[in-house]
Amino acid sequence: MSLEILRRLPETATGKPPLLFVHGAWLGAWCWEENFLPFFASRGYPAYAVSLRGHSGSGGSLAGASMADYVADLREAAARLPSTPVLIGHSMGGGVVQKYLETHEAPAAILLGSMPPHGMSAIFLDAFRREPLRWLQANLTMNTQSMFDSVETCRAFFFSSGTPDADIAHFMTRANGESHRALFDMSLLNWLHPTKVHTPLLILGGEKDVVISPNDVRETARRHGATARILPGLPHAMMLDVLWREAAQAIADWLDARH
Repeated sequence: MSLEILRRLPETATGKPPLLFVHGAWLGAWCWEENFLPFFASRGYPAYAVSLRGHSGSGGSLAGASMADYVADLREAAARLPSTPVLIGHSMGGGVVQKYLETHEAPAAILLGSMPPHGMSAIFLDAFRREPLRWLQANLTMNTQSMFDSVETCRAFFFSSGTPDADIAHFMTRANGESHRALFDMSLLNWLHPTKVHTPLLILGGEKDVVISPNDVRETARRHGATARILPGLPHAMMLDVLWREAAQAIADWLDARH
């Protein structure tokens, strides 16, 4: 199966480790391409982003795709890079990264507004309370993409008030469907096992994130024995929002300190 891996490389070799970005539900590698890949390449990091199967330019089908399948995609993408990468996972991608790290080593990993170890069932229930008709339509028609068919709804879930409507509309044209099987897997309790993860972690959340709340981020950090950092003003789609530099700089500072 073909996997789309986007890349942006530094102009000269720096010896810094490669970074591999893993997108969340409804997204693809493209969500890192405009802002994060060039930002980190300019700071000397070879920056890569993978589209999980059935997303964006990757092969495979969303039908029946499980979280275990996505972990296998991450394993394959990491193996294709010149050396073992630092992993950066957003939302669902953060769950994929956590599961991968239960059985694989990495120099470090960053979780951004990540799926918490206790699962997404309460988070999905909150989404239903916010948009009951859209949620029912998405599940009855098996078209999860219909959850985000208006600028207003996308802003409410993903973006800050300062992000231009045109940027959100552009996001809507590129948004992917998502696997119902993967969404079911994310709803399960105890699917992730933080005690099996020994990789150094940076755990970031957005103050204004209504999908993965600051409390969810703090609970993820507690389960991993790490410290959570909540970024002021940041929403869920922190790599695409007008405030994206705040998240990118927090990651860069932590990576540079480790390097």
